[in-house]
Amino acid sequence: MAQIALLWPCGLAAQVPPAPDATALRVERSNQSFTLVYANRPIVTLRARVFGRDPDQRARGAERILDELVEHHVHGPVQSESIAGGKIITVGSRTVVGLTPTDVDELSGETIDGVAAEAVARLQQALDEAIEAQTPNRLLGASALAIAAFVVGLLLLWGIARAHRRFVGGMIQIAERKITGAGFADVSSLRASRLLEFQRRVLTAVAVGLGLFVAYNTLTFVLRRFPYTRPWGESMRDYLLTTFETIGLSVLNAIPGLFTVVVIFVITRVVSRLMGFWFKAIEEGRVQSPWIYPETAQTTRRLAAILVWLFAIVVAYPYMPGSGTEAFKGISVFLGLMVTFGSTGLVNQIMSGLMLTYSRALRVGDVVRIGEIEGTVMHLGVLSTKVRSFRGEECTIPNAVVVGQTTTDYSRFADSGQVLTPTSVTIGYDAPWRQVQALLLLAAERTAGVRQEPKPIVLQVSLEDFYVKYTLLVCLEHQGKRALTLHELHANIQDLFNEYGVQIMSPHYESDPHAPKVVARQHWHAAPASHDPRSPGDEQQPWRSDDQVHAHAQGGR
Repeated sequence: MAQIALLWPCGLAAQVPPAPDATALRVERSNQSFTLVYANRPIVTLRARVFGRDPDQRARGAERILDELVEHHVHGPVQSESIAGGKIITVGSRTVVGLTPTDVDELSGETIDGVAAEAVARLQQALDEAIEAQTPNRLLGASALAIAAFVVGLLLLWGIARAHRRFVGGMIQIAERKITGAGFADVSSLRASRLLEFQRRVLTAVAVGLGLFVAYNTLTFVLRRFPYTRPWGESMRDYLLTTFETIGLSVLNAIPGLFTVVVIFVITRVVSRLMGFWFKAIEEGRVQSPWIYPETAQTTRRLAAILVWLFAIVVAYPYMPGSGTEAFKGISVFLGLMVTFGSTGLVNQIMSGLMLTYSRALRVGDVVRIGEIEGTVMHLGVLSTKVRSFRGEECTIPNAVVVGQTTTDYSRFADSGQVLTPTSVTIGYDAPWRQVQALLLLAAERTAGVRQEPKPIVLQVSLEDFYVKYTLLVCLEHQGKRALTLHELHANIQDLFNEYGVQIMSPHYESDPHAPKVVARQHWHAAPASHDPRSPGDEQQPWRSDDQVHAHAQGGR
């Protein structure tokens, strides 16, 4: 009969069927489990179907019995009794629910004795709170405490908000006074910057965090005052305490690993700084190395530092807190995918930059021509090269483009006088080539910024159908002033050829003109031009009339 009472969900003798044989009892595992909950507290999870009654039907029968017990103010004692094949839980003399081995989740390590003991403790607490919920005096006391806690919480929130406003204003005034007093910036510049805004946001975040902490604890305290909401308050308190405990234990457990990581990074930083000092000495020429040039020392230092730090990260990775978690692994996979999909053009630019650096094709400060861009190299980067043109423009050229084009460096051998700058003119066959050569050399002599050693050279580079092409090769003193020097040289060439009546044969012509196509000296400053004694050639030669120029040209020919 005891076994029948165990299996029957309500446990009442009047509801037990008449004396079936024990072998006829039917207990089987249900497809769905159901948790018996009373007074908002979970008591036990039922998983067995007994006499065809599902776990939810067994739980509802037990709830009806508990309601009758509370209605009669019966709340104990709660006990568990062993019977053949299971346990029964009783309140007073009343059987509430029976537990079978099928109700136990053996895979999670549960035992029927443990489940029964835990169910007894939970049921006792639930019954006590159910009786408390029907006691007006205790509810009034709980309500008074809840109202007091709510008022205290509001006062604390008001105090935090007021302190935040005063503290933010005071800190901003102190920051303005300290920074402006130290002379780092004036008040307008400081307020225009993001420094004060960042400070204000940090203080606001701290105030919001304190406010949330106060509100959370106030709500937890209020919920725990009432029997029905007490489980919610306890779960909130347990969650907060568990979170703090977990964080604290994680920090304590991570201290040895963090110490190891710190030691690794300190050693890496020392090694990196020592390498930096050595490469800096090579770059400045204080140390000679057979395999590192001063031009490549800076880039080699960066590459060596990157490799050292990557090695340090690989060594320190196992000691980092959370390195074995799925979240950390997910971040690593995400970063790997970003590098994989975004490295197609990036690797090409980086390899091109390394090729430029280690081929020593360019140096900072060199005057170069890259494609159609001519100017001074300002920066050699990993991804691009910056060139400032003679017009003051800053041109950013991807390294892959630099590698794919012809680069002319005007400064590499400029100090040795081996870089010759060409400029060409085309003169008709009726002009004596010796005169043309003398005029070009004289123009080079008059031009400031053109070296006289090595001496300028004139070459007849080609004999065309209508004219001879002459090329003047000069060595410039400053390649950075290349455009200005060539401008002055071209001006002197025009003035001298006009002065001596020698016609420059560009553009092409179809027939010989009656007189040479030159500009008379008295027309050199035709409006709106003005006479400038500093203009090239203005004060170098005596003034001649058109007839004198024509006669001189005819005599020269």
